Amino acid sequence: MSGFRFTKYIPSDKDGDPFERLLKIFLDLLTYTSGDVDEALSWMNQLDREYGLTNDEYGMGDFIEDLKRNGYIQDDDPDGSGGNLVITAKSEQSIRQRALEEIFGKLKRSGRGNHRSPYSGVGDEPLSELKKFEFGDSVENIAFTESFRNAQINHGIDNFMLTEDDLNVREEEHKTQVSTVLMIDISHSMILYGEDRITPAKKVAMALAELIMRKYPKDTLDVIVFGNDAWQIEVKDLPYLQVGPYHTNTVAGLELAMDILRRRKTTNKQIFMITDGKPTCIKEGGRYYKNSWGLDRKILNKTLNLAASCRRLKIPITTFMIARDNWLVQFVQEFTQVNNGRAFYTSLKGLGEYIFEDYIRNRRKRTR
Repeated sequence: MSGFRFTKYIPSDKDGDPFERLLKIFLDLLTYTSGDVDEALSWMNQLDREYGLTNDEYGMGDFIEDLKRNGYIQDDDPDGSGGNLVITAKSEQSIRQRALEEIFGKLKRSGRGNHRSPYSGVGDEPLSELKKFEFGDSVENIAFTESFRNAQINHGIDNFMLTEDDLNVREEEHKTQVSTVLMIDISHSMILYGEDRITPAKKVAMALAELIMRKYPKDTLDVIVFGNDAWQIEVKDLPYLQVGPYHTNTVAGLELAMDILRRRKTTNKQIFMITDGKPTCIKEGGRYYKNSWGLDRKILNKTLNLAASCRRLKIPITTFMIARDNWLVQFVQEFTQVNNGRAFYTSLKGLGEYIFEDYIRNRRKRTR
C-alpha cells in the first residue's frame, strides 16, 4: 500500500532573496501611491521600522540601489543630479503583471490566445471534423489521408483515381476579435468616507490590460476615465491614476467610448464600466449641470438614451457597480435593461474575478 512521503521543506533561493521579497511590497505600494516612488519608499521605511523588513546584512539603502541597478526606478533628471525618483517602463509592466497574478492567478493556458466562436467554416483553427469538399474551400485544408482512402474505396486500387467527390477537408473554427473600452470612474466618491475603491479598480484595469496583451494579442483595449469630463489614457498610465474632485459624468464616458469603438473595424465590440455611483453630471454647452442628490431625471434620461444607442450599435455594456444602495441598484437595472447588457453588484474583493469571467463569456460568442 502506497502512502505519503514527507520530506523537509527547503525554501528556494527566491524565497530567501531579500530584494525579491521587498520588491513585491514596493510594487504594491506604488499602486496605492499612484506611482509616487518617494511616498512608496517612505511607507516602506515606516514598515521596516515597525515590522523589521530588513536586517543587518541587507538594508533599505541596499534595496534602493538594487531598484536603480535593476532598472525599476531612475532619477527624473537626465544627469541624475538632485532629481526625484520615478518608476520606469519595467516597473509599469511589473505592476501590471503583479495585478494579473493577483486577480487572474488561477487562469489556465489555452490555445494561441484568440477567442473561440461556436461557428465553423473558414477560420484559422483546424478541427478534427471533416466535411465534403465544396467550391471555395481552401486547398490547404484538404485531408489527403482521408481523401486517398475514399478514392481507394470508391474506385479500387487497380483503377486508382482521385476525384472531387473523394476529397474531404477539415473544418475550421472561427476565432473572434473583440474591441473593448474599459471605463473607470475617478469621481470623488471613489475615495469617499475613507474607503479606497480606486486602487482595486486600477488593479483590475491593469490586470485586464496585461491579460489582453498577453493572451489575446489580436484584440484591442482602450482605457478611458471619467469624472466631470472623460478622456483617454494609455495603459502605461494606469499606475498613476488618481481620483479628482469630480462628479460622475457617465454620459461623457459613454460618448467617448462610442466614438472610439466606431473607429474600430472589428464586428464584436463591448464596454466595461467600473463605477461606484449614479451619474450626477452632464455638460451643456460650456457649463456643467450637476446634482449629487438622488437620481436627477434630466441626467438619467441622457444616460439611458446613450445606453439605448449602444444597444442599436450592438455594443453591450457590462456595469460593475461597487455599491449596494437600493436606489442605485434600481438605476443600474434600468440602465442594463435599456442596453440589453449585463450588470454585477460586487464587493471590491470579487471585482477582478467577475470582470474576467464576463470577459471570456463575451469572447466565446459572436455579438449580435
